[in-house]
Amino acid sequence: MTENVRDKVVEIIAEQAVLDVEDVKMDSTLEDLGIDSLGLVESIFAIEEAFDIQVPFNANEPEQSDFDISSVAAIVTAVKGLVTEQKGG
Repeated sequence: MTENVRDKVVEIIAEQAVLDVEDVKMDSTLEDLGIDSLGLVESIFAIEEAFDIQVPFNANEPEQSDFDISSVAAIVTAVKGLVTEQKGG
């Protein structure tokens, strides 16, 4: 499941950034990838749908959220935590 989460999150982010999956590095920020605030919101919706989870995220104030969007790796870690918490694994 862990690899699947990472791969799916990277795939969603790559799609939003209009990049190849290989171009999305774990240490990349969304800004590095050219994802703006609308792309971020669309990514969050896609992640929620893909994993059937609810992301605690305030698009107007992302710094106020418990969902870390500082890098691709941070997003993957946050999604893994939510999947475990909300889906039991």
